[in-house]
Amino acid sequence: MMKTTIENNILYIKENDQMLAYVTFPFIAEKVVNINHTFTAPQMRGKGLAKILLDDLYNYLKEKQYKAVPTCSYAVSYFERYPEKKDVL
Repeated sequence: MMKTTIENNILYIKENDQMLAYVTFPFIAEKVVNINHTFTAPQMRGKGLAKILLDDLYNYLKEKQYKAVPTCSYAVSYFERYPEKKDVL
């Protein structure tokens, strides 16, 4: 399992100082973030890294009692695929 890290409203997976995948979620209101960008390095695509990031982001949002507005196409499809996680929207 890859380790995710959150810094400055970016959740990422790094290996050997190389960014493998990340999702950005800046605040747009008090306790409300915009999930606006998801990226996976080309050589890592298809390995489920974006799902790992969104799963961890969902847990982080729940823990902090934050709400999210997904505008990134991957985030939108993630919440459509996992409707049980729409409670943070």
